[in-house]
Amino acid sequence: MASILLAEDDKSMCSFLTAALEKAGHAVTSTNDGIEALDKLKENKSSYNLLLTDIVMPGMDGIELSQKATELSPNLKVMFITGFAAVAVGHQDLNTEQTKLLSKPFHLNDLVEQVETLLAA
Repeated sequence: MASILLAEDDKSMCSFLTAALEKAGHAVTSTNDGIEALDKLKENKSSYNLLLTDIVMPGMDGIELSQKATELSPNLKVMFITGFAAVAVGHQDLNTEQTKLLSKPFHLNDLVEQVETLLAA
């Protein structure tokens, strides 16, 4: 079981993602934007194994969030979810051993599989 910090501004998507990940046995802390997620991370730096974040969000986008989050917690793994593939293309550092990109639409089973693969890496 992993502890996952989720940042997703679409409330329906956030609920679906949380339910799928909890059903798979993970503990999920969900937030509605990057600023709230960063605050949660500052409160509990060492307790999260994975940051799962949308890229396009108001306030602080997922890219900026991931940069600040990995400064605070260098071993934190990051998975981006986005419906805007063109936004992600310009960021070559998104697919590394510690970071993955999942494009919407996706099946929740695919999300869980990708999360577990990233956590095991």
